[in-house]
Parts: sequence; structure tokens; C-alpha cells
Amino acid sequence: MVGWREQPVNAQTDWRQIPGPAGVLEVAIDQPAAEPLGTAVVAHPHPLFGGTLNNKVVQTLAKAFVQCGWTAVRFNFRGVGDSAGAYDEGRGERDDLLCVVNTLAPEGRLCLAGFSFGAFVTSHAVQELHSARALDHLVLVGTAASRFAVAPVPQELHLRTLIVHGETDDTVPLSSVLDWARPQSLPVLVVPAGGHFFHGQLPLLRDLVARHLRA
Repeated sequence: MVGWREQPVNAQTDWRQIPGPAGVLEVAIDQPAAEPLGTAVVAHPHPLFGGTLNNKVVQTLAKAFVQCGWTAVRFNFRGVGDSAGAYDEGRGERDDLLCVVNTLAPEGRLCLAGFSFGAFVTSHAVQELHSARALDHLVLVGTAASRFAVAPVPQELHLRTLIVHGETDDTVPLSSVLDWARPQSLPVLVVPAGGHFFHGQLPLLRDLVARHLRA
């Protein structure tokens, strides 16, 4: 199991730097074996607490998308890795995400995914995008609803949305995610005994996301 977790998303990962709102953004692109269905952009956890595009949950989400035929794009928010700039409490990070979408997936089918702080940022990027751009899937994992004002998911995207949370998450309590989801009547898939980082359960998380993408 540990060996699976330590493998890269793809031996042929394409590392790039693209112009961003606060300077260059570091990007990692992984391609499926066949012609891609579209592009999935995956956002990482909190920059000030070690979050990067190489986070294991972020890699797991990227693997699920690649295995289901999507190009997976991970990127470092401003101030992380080789990305320029400094932490901006989610505002600038939303702009970073939108920049990645506009630069690397300006047209065609699009999915968005995020983990923890990345899920919070992704929720606000959806608010910017959904009226002008169709989204095939939205995947939010460990959504940081106890720490940030996560935006609601537009009603028309509910059936295309997967919310996953660990039952025993001690970083973001499950109750806070349910409080966010309840007014929206938005289902939350709970992983029994799952923690914030899904230690020992990453293959399960990958399979749950893949099942949603293939549904």
C-alpha cells in the first residue's frame, strides 16, 4: 500500500511554468493513455501548512482523473514551490486557479477538484466559472468548511458534484461540512474511520472518485 502511495502520478509528468497573476505558476500535467476527454484542474491544501501539488491526496485525485481518461493539471499556488508571489488568504489563490484554467484549458470539457484549502478555493472559482463555462465534474475532498467561508455549489451542478470527507477528520470536523452542505441538500460521502489525509485509504479515495467520474 505504501509503495502505491509513493508512486508519481505519471512517469511522464510534464512540468511547466506559466504566467500567473502574481508571477509564474508552477504546473504539473499528466496525460491519460488515450485521447483525453478534457482537462481536470486539481487544487492543493493550505500553502502555510505544507500544502503543495505533490500532496498525496492531490496526487490521488490526479491519478483518478488520468485513469478515467482526463488530463490532470496540478499547480502550486502563489508562494509555493517555484510559483511566485505570497499567500493571499484564498483571494489570489482563486485567481491562480482561474489563470490555470484559462491558460491550459480555455475550451473543451472541464473538471475542477480540490483538497482542504484547495476545496475552499475551488468552490469560489466555480462561482466565477459556472455561468460562463460548463463543468463536467466537481470533486471536493476534506473541504475546509470549519476554517473558511466555502461557497455553495450551484444547484445545477449538484448531480455532477462529489463531496468526500473522513468520518474522524480532526483537522476539519465532519460536522462543519455537514453544516455547510445541509442548507444546500448536498450529499456528503463519508469514509468510515477516514482522517483528513486518508492515511491507508488513498486507494479507496481514488476508486470513489473514479466511480463518480464514470457514473
